[in-house]
Order: sequence, then structure tokens, then C-alpha cells
Amino acid sequence: MSEVTVRDLRKSFGATEVIHGVDVDIPDGEFVVLVGPSGCGKSTLLRMIAGLESVTEGVIRIGERVVNNLPPAERDIAMVFQSYALYPHKTVEANMAFALKLRRTDPAQVRERVDQAAEILGLKPYLKRYPRQLSGGQRQRVAMGRAIVRDPQVFLFDEPLSNLDAKLRIQMRTEIKELHQRLKTTTVFVTHDQIEAMTMADKIVVMQDGRIEQVGTPLELYDQPRNVFVATFIGSPAMNLIEGVARPDGVEANGHRLPVAENGVADGASVTYGIRPEHLELADDGFPATVSVVEPTGAETMVFMRFGSTDLIALFRERHHFSPGQEIRVRPRTEVAHVFDRDSGERVSAA
Repeated sequence: MSEVTVRDLRKSFGATEVIHGVDVDIPDGEFVVLVGPSGCGKSTLLRMIAGLESVTEGVIRIGERVVNNLPPAERDIAMVFQSYALYPHKTVEANMAFALKLRRTDPAQVRERVDQAAEILGLKPYLKRYPRQLSGGQRQRVAMGRAIVRDPQVFLFDEPLSNLDAKLRIQMRTEIKELHQRLKTTTVFVTHDQIEAMTMADKIVVMQDGRIEQVGTPLELYDQPRNVFVATFIGSPAMNLIEGVARPDGVEANGHRLPVAENGVADGASVTYGIRPEHLELADDGFPATVSVVEPTGAETMVFMRFGSTDLIALFRERHHFSPGQEIRVRPRTEVAHVFDRDSGERVSAA
């Protein structure tokens, strides 16, 4: 195991810079998720750590070694791809053993490592099968087993669950997290799915347009987003945003006063008020909103509504039977409301 350190990393394709001076510290044994929308640079960053993309500027260290100019085979990393990348003409056992045989590892040790990985991943009954005889989840386990047998310093996962159906994705992310807890190997995991990031990560790196927007634990990002982008990207459903004007006792929007615990913004400043769907509650003294759609899920009731010209979502644990067009009154929980500067998008006030 080893830490990964990235300093002022830049990547250009011709005259176009796609990674803009990124700094990341991944401590030994930590599970870090790179998350962001498609095209934000997260997979490019992972491929640079792996040695599959060259570095334009900056430094990548794995442990004490600068690995900028080392080929992937010499970086002591193992990568699991979205497409599994299994050899179709080789059995599960042969796929898992292939990298060790290339190293001319002792055959007895190869068998021992393959058996151990197969036991961990529940692959013992499938060792003599071929990839075409396996389900998507089983193929992904084989790809993970091939990585495990190498006993690398760092695991790199590039959107490994995106080809799986919803139920299998949930199962596999649990298995990957359990695997990390067991092996304690430093892990970098790329996804565009913020639910995967929230449920799996020790630490999340949120990226946009080749830059890091915020780094923190899942709950730090959820409770204290640095800006509007992080606030809306982390959390499902996304945070409600209401444009308004700062006042000494809150934010004025659509003729109503929205409460905040602390407001350090100048009176009259243009701001964006943020409140998460589960932090809206029914109250007679709340602001009026018109129900558009009600989506009961059993455990929760999701209510889509309009406040003036703004679309909002409320998430209630209780069951409600609202009708489209019905007016209800909702009140934000003051202690968890956020205020963002409208021009910069940066958070200026929060609980």
C-alpha cells in the first residue's frame, strides 16, 4: 500500500488544456472517489496516475517515487476498467493468473493467489468458465480478482459499475467497499454517479472542467458545499435554489422572507438561497407553493411544486395526499439553509 500525491498536474491535448493545475493527496489505505459530470477530467486524471496518459506539467508520486515517466507496469498499480477487459479465450482462472505468469511468478504462488482472490470474491465455482458464460457482475468480479492477485500498492477503478443494471450496481458497490475494508489498499475510484461517491468514499474529489471544486468527506460536501455546483451535484434530489436579495434577517424572494441562521452578506446583495428537499417542512407560517406532481415511494413522498417562477422539490418522510394545483405552505429549516453569492456561486453563509 502507498499514498498517492498529485501536485500542480496539467494535461493538454495540443493547445487545449483539459486538466488545470490539480492538487490531490490520497493517504495510504484511503478510498478516494473522483466525481463530476461527463468531460470534467476525472478519467483523464486517473489515466495519468495509471501511466496511460502522459503528464504535460506537474508531479505524480506513488509512495516516495515520482512516476511521471514510468510505464504502467512499473508503477505497481492495478486498474479495473468499465469494459472488464477480460480475455474471452481464457478461463476465469487464466484471466486472473495472466499478469502473474507474465512476471514469471512461481506457479505454486500463482495458484495460491488466484485461489485466495477467488475465495474473497465468491468466484471458486467459476474458475473453469469463460467470460461469455458469466453474468455482468461475475465478469466484474473477475476483473477485480485479476487486480487483487497482483497485490498492488494502488487500485484504480474507472467507472467499473456503469455497465451494470441498477440492482447489481448497488450490490457491487457494497462488495467493492467491503473488499477495500478487508484489503486496506489505497483506492482511487472514478464515477459520474454521486450516489456511488457518497456511499463508497472515505473522501470525495468533486471536479468540473478540469479543476477541483471541493475535497472532503461525503457528509462535509453534503452539509457544507463550497459553491452552487457542489451543492447541486452532491445530493439526490438536488438542493433547491431560489434567487433573492439579502436582508438583515434573511433572504427576500418572491415577496417572502426566507430565514437563515447567519447572514454575513450586505443588505440588498443579489444572492441564491439554498435548501435541500428534506429540509423543507409543512408549516402554517411557511411560504406558499403550488403542487405540480406528487411521487409517493412508500418510505417517502416527493413533492414537486412552484414558488413564484421557481421549481422546488420537497421530500417528506410522512405520507401526504396532495393534488396538482393545491397550494401548500412550507418552511425551510433555518439551521441548514445556505446563501450563495449569485455572481460567483460561492457559499457566503450557512449553518
